[in-house]
Amino acid sequence: MPIKVIDSYEVEFTGEALEGTPQWGAYVSISVPSANPMHMTALHPKRRVSADLALMDQQAAEAEAERVAMTILEGLRG
Repeated sequence: MPIKVIDSYEVEFTGEALEGTPQWGAYVSISVPSANPMHMTALHPKRRVSADLALMDQQAAEAEAERVAMTILEGLRG
C-alpha cells in the first residue's frame, strides 16, 4: 500500500484484486493531520476509482490509483 506525503496531505493509493475476477481495482484515500496527533482526518475516504477501467495487475492498478489521486489532490488544493 504505497503512501506519499505531499504538502500536508497523506495520499494512499493501492491496487487490490477484485473478488471473482482476474482483474484489479484502483483505490485512493487522502487524509490530513487532525487536532489529535494520533489521528488523521479523511478528506477522501478510501474508495475505488476508475471502476470502468479493466486493470490486469497490481502495478497497473497502483499506477492508475496514483494518477487519479493526483487529480483529486489538485482539486483539494484549488
